[in-house]
Amino acid sequence: MRTWIYGARVYDTERRDFFCGGLLIADDKIEAIIPEGEPVPAHDREIDASGKLLLPGLVDVHTHGRAGYDFNTADEEGMRRMAESYLRSGVTTLMPTLASAPLEDLCIASDRITALSKTEQGACFAGVHLEGRFLNPAKRGAHAPELLAALDAKELKELLSHMPAPCHISAAWELDDDGSFASVAKTHGATMGLAHTCADTAQAKLAVERGVISFSHLFNAMPALHHRAGGAACVALTTESAYAELICDGMHICPEMVKMAYLCKGDEHLVLITDSMEATGGADGEYSIAGMKVIVKDGKALTTDGALAGSTLSLLDGVKNLAKFAEIPFAKALRCATYTPARMVGIDHLVGSLEPGKRADILVAREVNGDIVSELVIKNGIEIA
Repeated sequence: MRTWIYGARVYDTERRDFFCGGLLIADDKIEAIIPEGEPVPAHDREIDASGKLLLPGLVDVHTHGRAGYDFNTADEEGMRRMAESYLRSGVTTLMPTLASAPLEDLCIASDRITALSKTEQGACFAGVHLEGRFLNPAKRGAHAPELLAALDAKELKELLSHMPAPCHISAAWELDDDGSFASVAKTHGATMGLAHTCADTAQAKLAVERGVISFSHLFNAMPALHHRAGGAACVALTTESAYAELICDGMHICPEMVKMAYLCKGDEHLVLITDSMEATGGADGEYSIAGMKVIVKDGKALTTDGALAGSTLSLLDGVKNLAKFAEIPFAKALRCATYTPARMVGIDHLVGSLEPGKRADILVAREVNGDIVSELVIKNGIEIA
């Protein structure tokens, strides 16, 4: 089955801009990108996208849940409901993220995620992001202290046996005294992020030397950027090759700091995430994450002792916020939620941009009074309302 989507403004990841034309889809893959006026090969059906935008499906590599469910505890039905909710929000690919929990529970949750990764329903589970247990207690945030553990290489090896590639591990790597924890992660093929950390400048640089490629939710759960100390945040901003995750909801990071981060990292290494928890897409109320009770009021999630407990952000809103806060075009901000996160975890050959050979994961949107509004999601070439 070949489908021709025409009349649209198509997003060009390399140019960070749109052009007039369309996409030819063959089954579940993009076969060709065709500018307006050029010949179109034979096809079986057409979709008129006149006046609309064709965007790559969004990629969220750090998210704990939504729609009333959490990846740590959701059963198969809960996982399916989350996958469908992510898809409706415009996210076609995600890395389900596990917060702190006992080792056995993390293994069970990883197995459930892996089992659902082959499903055709909802967004694609691309792998597992482990952000829990191996954190610095002094920067635990919303993670219950009794659920944290030392960076034990043998324990990590057991856990990774339940996590097929790709997987991403966020940990306090300054606590990896001899580098054995990082060695196990690299042997497994996992990518690594520095998170919930007290690392000073030297420790953060050592973590990068040992293989850390990213800094999880930059500025949050790490020492504040200081003019005499630098620290992990400074290393994140000044290490050219390092990725920096950003929760762009206007609560976790003020707009001025968002702009500074963008100016330092650009759209090549700034990765928009949601760090969303189970209340996302739902009502205010009482929830939980990583063993902690969470109260959500006016969309802000806090533990009972006042710590931010993830977000209720949808990724498309994060893109729009980045454009506003950093004073850049939407087309530049969009790369930070599509191609760049996909490249960070090594799946950019599959998703993240509209290119021949990649999955036909497409967000059909319309610009309304300067706002970008999602109208239709196409996943694996199939239209989802």
